[in-house]
Amino acid sequence: MQISKEMISGKTQAHLSILDNISGLGEACLLHIDVIKPLLTMREAAAKEGLDLRVASGFRSYERQLSIWNAKATGQRCLLNDNGQPIDPDSLCDTEKLYAILRWSALPGCSRHHWGTDLDVWDAAAVPDDYSLQLVPEEYQQGGPFSVLSCWLDEHAETYGFVRPYAIDQGGIAPEPWHLSYLPIAKQFEVQLSATFVQEILDNSNLVLAKEAVDNLDDIWDQFICTS
Repeated sequence: MQISKEMISGKTQAHLSILDNISGLGEACLLHIDVIKPLLTMREAAAKEGLDLRVASGFRSYERQLSIWNAKATGQRCLLNDNGQPIDPDSLCDTEKLYAILRWSALPGCSRHHWGTDLDVWDAAAVPDDYSLQLVPEEYQQGGPFSVLSCWLDEHAETYGFVRPYAIDQGGIAPEPWHLSYLPIAKQFEVQLSATFVQEILDNSNLVLAKEAVDNLDDIWDQFICTS
C-alpha cells in the first residue's frame, strides 16, 4: 500500500477498518487494516493469562487532534506539567504553553495515532465496570490496576510486532506506558516524516499558537517528532 500525505497526517480513513467491541468503552475502534490481525492474536494470548486487553483509542483524525490541541491552547482543557498535574495557563507565555501541550499531545498532523498503527490499551479485567479510565502512568506502575498488563506487555508485546514508542522519558513526549505501536507498519509511516513535511501540513489559519510552532519547528522536530 502506497502511503500518502493524507494517510500520514490523519486526513483520510481509506486504509482503516472498524474493530467493534474492543474498546470496552462503548465505542468502535478504527485501526490500519494490517494491524487488526496481530492485535487480535495478541489479545487472545493475553486472555489466556486472565487479561482483557482493550483499546481505549486507535486512529485519531487530523480534525480531532486539532480540536484537542486548540482546546488546550485556549484553556478549555487542562495543561499538565511533567508529573501530570494541572498548570495555571495564565502563568505561562505562549511559547511555554506550546511546549506544555507538546509534552502530552502531538502537533496536529504529527500524531502516530493518525496512522492507525498506534493504540492505547488497558485491562478491563483489572477494574470494575464503572471504572473511569484516566490513562496516566500511575495506572500502569506497580500497585496500579494495569501493572500486570504492563508487565505482560514488557515481556510479550514485541512477539506480536508491538512496541512502546514512548516507554522512556527522553525529555520530549511524556512516558505513555499504555501506547503501543505496530512496528512493521508504523515504521513505513515514520520514514516518510520530515521537518519539511511537518511545515507543509501545519494549518496555520486554524492552529492556535501557530506562530510559536513555526518559530520553534526545528526544535519540535528534534524533540517531539523525530524520536528514533
